[in-house]
Amino acid sequence: MPTLTYVKGLPTPREELNSLGLTEFEMFLAAYSSVFHKAACETANRLLAVNSFHDSSWNTHLQKTYGISRRHASGVISFAQGAVNASKEHRKLHIKTLEGKLKSLNSWVIKSEKKLSNSASFYAKKNWHNSKTGCRFPLSCSLKFRNTNWNKLRFQIHNKKRWAYKLSQQIEHLKTAPIQTVIPRNQIFIVGSKDEKFGNQVCQWDGDIIKFRVPACLESKFGKQVITSLGNFDRNISRLPKDGAKTWHFFRKHNKWDAAVKFTPVPVNRVSRHSAYGCIGIDMNPGSIGWAYIDKDGNLKSHGQIPLQMGLPSGKQDAQIVHACLQLARLAHTFCCPIVCEKLDFSTKKEQLGERGRKYARMLSSWAYSRFYKLLDSILSNRGIYLMKVNPAYTSLIGLVKYARQYGLASDEAAALAIARRGMRLTENIPGSITAYLSVKDGKHVWSLWNQLNKLIKKSSIERHNFYAISNWESLVKQLSEESDKSKLRR
Repeated sequence: MPTLTYVKGLPTPREELNSLGLTEFEMFLAAYSSVFHKAACETANRLLAVNSFHDSSWNTHLQKTYGISRRHASGVISFAQGAVNASKEHRKLHIKTLEGKLKSLNSWVIKSEKKLSNSASFYAKKNWHNSKTGCRFPLSCSLKFRNTNWNKLRFQIHNKKRWAYKLSQQIEHLKTAPIQTVIPRNQIFIVGSKDEKFGNQVCQWDGDIIKFRVPACLESKFGKQVITSLGNFDRNISRLPKDGAKTWHFFRKHNKWDAAVKFTPVPVNRVSRHSAYGCIGIDMNPGSIGWAYIDKDGNLKSHGQIPLQMGLPSGKQDAQIVHACLQLARLAHTFCCPIVCEKLDFSTKKEQLGERGRKYARMLSSWAYSRFYKLLDSILSNRGIYLMKVNPAYTSLIGLVKYARQYGLASDEAAALAIARRGMRLTENIPGSITAYLSVKDGKHVWSLWNQLNKLIKKSSIERHNFYAISNWESLVKQLSEESDKSKLRR
């Protein structure tokens, strides 16, 4: 089941402060964190060294070596296992990212070398100046830099090949290099259990006072247990249950101890109805979030945009995203319907940033897509609103062709309408005036026609957003298809 984590700073009551300005609980955390760090480091080294790890035998070893109880040792093992697994997953992801960058580099080099070869073959012809097709990469010279575009491309190919060789060597090294795991200091992790009182045997919290059972190695200094006032975790919508397992994590950040509790949240009453009664589709772009609400028949009833400002610091960007998520939650609560979004993965596109323009790279890097949907999922789940994720294939094109002019929508609003209809499992057939100029085959999925239309638009010299001014798509598609047929005949 999904879990939640609440975090708050550890209170420091004035009456509990000593001459050093620290409470007894903070003194204990500082002392025990040193023991915890040594045990976690040894456990992590053990996990990385052996293929089969036995929890029970290693738990006994930690108890004897460091003078801690079984519950303390279980927290050490869980913390070390999480760190080691994260290191292994990070290594796999790092190798996958580098392989994607290498593939993108090699593809760019092959296309560029082919471009130069075709251009050289074109100018080698005696009557090249009478050619009707022209050269794909015509030769030109810069008087300012005293260089040709061909030499510049050759220099770029040379540098790309060097970078590709470096990446290939780095990938081979990472596949065989030993994995290193960093165990941070000033950390304490205590695993909870639903069978224990207050959800944890070692660290028990009754909603105000927290009692930490001291391990045997520190009993002579701090006694059997340390107690302090923690208070409650104040939330607008608190889903912290009274019963159930509670796992505690104490860590020091900015010279201050924080307490985090992990738990299985209390279920909330569902506000959103089934998607068959209507949906809100959203489409996130770097400058705005477009939304559209459709009824049970798939017809547009309401739409709008939530503006987003780019280039903000992380703190202000998070505040802006939370504000946008709260607006969407209020809309979903008003219409009593789920929210539908696209299931996107930008990892492949980010691997190709080296071969794209600086403007595109800056836009994609500053686009907080994953952060937005992480916060949106958290906010909606606390309010009983369901978040659906659908395939993003051709949603922008469908909205542009079918709904932008029909309803007078912006591009993100039209795409949001298509996303909402897909969440309701409604079919998006291509307009009949366009299918007459596309090759239709029986048994093919409707997306095959959208794929053909998408290819025609990409081949055209017209910008996609200029299609808003086109009143008749039939004439446009006819023109594009005729140009495509002529180019095939010339070949």
